[in-house]
Amino acid sequence: MPPRCVFRKHIIRLYKTKSIMTAKDILKELKDYGNEQTKKTLMTHGAIEPLYGVKVADLKKILKKTKKSHELSLELYATGNSDAMYLAGLMADEKQITKDQLEDWVDKAYWSYLCEYVVPWVAAETEFGMELGLKWIKSDRETVASGGWGTLAYYAAVNDDEKLDTEVYIKLLDTVKNEIHSAQNRVRYTMNGFVIAVGQYITALTGKTQEVAIEIGKVSVDVGGTACKVPLAIDFIDKAIDKGRVGKKRKTARC
Repeated sequence: MPPRCVFRKHIIRLYKTKSIMTAKDILKELKDYGNEQTKKTLMTHGAIEPLYGVKVADLKKILKKTKKSHELSLELYATGNSDAMYLAGLMADEKQITKDQLEDWVDKAYWSYLCEYVVPWVAAETEFGMELGLKWIKSDRETVASGGWGTLAYYAAVNDDEKLDTEVYIKLLDTVKNEIHSAQNRVRYTMNGFVIAVGQYITALTGKTQEVAIEIGKVSVDVGGTACKVPLAIDFIDKAIDKGRVGKKRKTARC
């Protein structure tokens, strides 16, 4: 039988590799990392209290300690603190989170960073991402619909073409072509991003997306007085072609 010290070292190693942080611990760290200028910037883009204004680089410092943690991510998202909700998206376990839980998340994703990035990132990495994306784009709620288009875009980015239903994506491109300029404000933004994503990540549809991108042209979005700009889809697709990036999938939707 191995000596007792071996078991002790093994237990210590387990504690080092598995986080025992609580949501309360993390909120305290978030407060410590808070930055007034970052908070001001986030609020300019649509965030509201409560939040501390934590930079993504600092969120990832906490993530290194927790790794993926399903229950902890749910607790953090439920706080309503925007920094904690963003971290929850980075921390979420796509193999454990359920449809109902993601429905709850998209319902509470009240501003663009949450509904266009955090929720779509996680949803796209699940096996039911396509299903949720197709459902959400039909919503009358701007945040939910924009989250749906984001999910469908990221789903194309992380899944092999063989797994994707190209006929569905063709129909979606036609929907964008016909409806983008009359869609709700942020939905226009994510529809435009969807065209770029399909052109870059689904090789068989790059030509189709070029045609759609040329037809829709410049997309007008009210970005709330920020310095953000709406990318011209055809320029991004052509650049991906020139740099040989078409068809190169992402390992993860999250960043």
